Amino acid sequence: MTVLAYLIPISLILGGLGLAAFLFALRSRQYDDPEGNAQRILSGEYDDKPKQ
Repeated sequence: MTVLAYLIPISLILGGLGLAAFLFALRSRQYDDPEGNAQRILSGEYDDKPKQ
């Protein structure tokens, strides 16, 4: 039972670090691609035609 006294705080710290890394990635706009979809739809490279 004493091992839980070590594992619970360690897991909370690791979860907090993961959350902090995710929030950092969101704030630094790493997931944003505002022009990507607009350029892809106009390029015509991704038509529904099968390749020959």
